Amino acid sequence: VQLQASGGGLVQAGGSLRVSCAASGITGSRYALAWFRQAPGKEREFVAAINWSGGSTRYADSVKDRFTISRDIAKNTVYLQMNRLKAGDTAIYYCAAAYGFGYEPRVSAYNYWGQGTLVTVSS
Repeated sequence: VQLQASGGGLVQAGGSLRVSCAASGITGSRYALAWFRQAPGKEREFVAAINWSGGSTRYADSVKDRFTISRDIAKNTVYLQMNRLKAGDTAIYYCAAAYGFGYEPRVSAYNYWGQGTLVTVSS
């Protein structure tokens, strides 16, 4: 399984950005997708997750009402639309996948990880 993230970049505070992650080599459709992020000197933290059907989502409190996770099942792709970005959102954003019906907010719940894409928000 490979996850390829893209779409990161530099954006001003208050702006928007969408990052994407395409999964390949994954079997079937029963798998959850998630986004985590890691800022310099900090631990990797949960951002958002979506279940296998796209019908259920989960968000960290820090991004709720600003970020939206979605997935295109036919394209095996997950998106993270980020609005009203803040300087504190600056981090490397990683996508992750896990087979099954759960969509947990824990690093340990995911078996497969992408290489990350850098999002920098200037204040």
